[in-house]
Amino acid sequence: MKKLLVIHNKYQIIGGEDIAVENEVNVLKKHYEVEVLYFNNKITNFFMELKSFLLRKNSRSVKVIREKINNFNPDVVYVHNSWFKVSLGVFELMSEVGIPTIVKLHNFRYFCTQHFLSSAHLSGEKLCLACGYTQKKFQFLNKYFQESFIKSFFVILYGKKYIKILKNSDLKILVLTDFHKKFIESLGNFKSKIHVHPNPLNLEIHTSEQKEENYFIYAGRISKEKGVKELIEVFIDADFKEVNLKIVGDGPLLQALKNKYKNQENIHFEGILKNVEVMELISKSKAVVTATRLYEGQPTLLCEASSIGIPSIFPETGGIREFFPTDYKYSYKQFYYLDLKEKLKILEDRDLSRQTGNENKDYIINLLNEEKFIDNFNMILNDQ
Repeated sequence: MKKLLVIHNKYQIIGGEDIAVENEVNVLKKHYEVEVLYFNNKITNFFMELKSFLLRKNSRSVKVIREKINNFNPDVVYVHNSWFKVSLGVFELMSEVGIPTIVKLHNFRYFCTQHFLSSAHLSGEKLCLACGYTQKKFQFLNKYFQESFIKSFFVILYGKKYIKILKNSDLKILVLTDFHKKFIESLGNFKSKIHVHPNPLNLEIHTSEQKEENYFIYAGRISKEKGVKELIEVFIDADFKEVNLKIVGDGPLLQALKNKYKNQENIHFEGILKNVEVMELISKSKAVVTATRLYEGQPTLLCEASSIGIPSIFPETGGIREFFPTDYKYSYKQFYYLDLKEKLKILEDRDLSRQTGNENKDYIINLLNEEKFIDNFNMILNDQ
């Protein structure tokens, strides 16, 4: 049985990627001997972390990873998010010790740093779909990352070096969709091999048997790039009489949106909930809705909603469409909010909502079942 060391830097606010990594680890443990190293971005020593930012290498994290490798002796190292505690030092270490390494890219954030002065970053009108911002001359002036000029500057430096490593190292790169693979290939020649490998579906989601209630739901980061403000405005404009919008999660826009819409009786902010609580709310909803301004990879929550028979309304951006039937009718053209309003109105119909959800359920379970996931993973491991 092959030994896998999985490395992942968790996000400060748990999101779809963290859930996806946990689901994937649970599946991999059934077929391989797996050890996991989780890191978090809690700052314990400011000057050490500043040094890590500047060098894009965290010596303490590299030491922890080296010790785990010496003790576990893995056949393969499998890296997910490396920002920022894991650091890019993990790839230097893997090159040194000569262990085959896989890196999985869950999103597009670092790819706009590849085009520091591209047209998307010179225009005040054009939106960069990798980071979600209309651009001024330099990315960090847009507070590209976590609404911070300084953090944005370091992310840009990090991202540019990361892309250089991916291009020039002998890695296996996993992406979630065909769209993502083509996007990367459009950036130039990569020495690393690129494989499409979606996350497996968590089929152990349990929800209570309850009747549908009159609400749509958004769950995720409440931020500019996720389009939550636009979603609320469209929902209000739709002028539903008895339907609510529930918003689950946290983020930099949460308090501002709560203040702005505090008198809107059919908008409800639910705060941070455990994943099981989120799925319980989804199971009783009419549909999950997102108005993201980004390219997206595999939408974890939308896939999980499909697995319990709940439809989704989403913009046609990135690879989201690849996780729904080819004749799916409830996506909309990104930024065309009249189209979004129309889809909300259509799925207000209870019977149509349930019919659509059941069709999605059959499709997603067939697409993301465990057997397909493991067969594809084995093929990738054995691909020379």
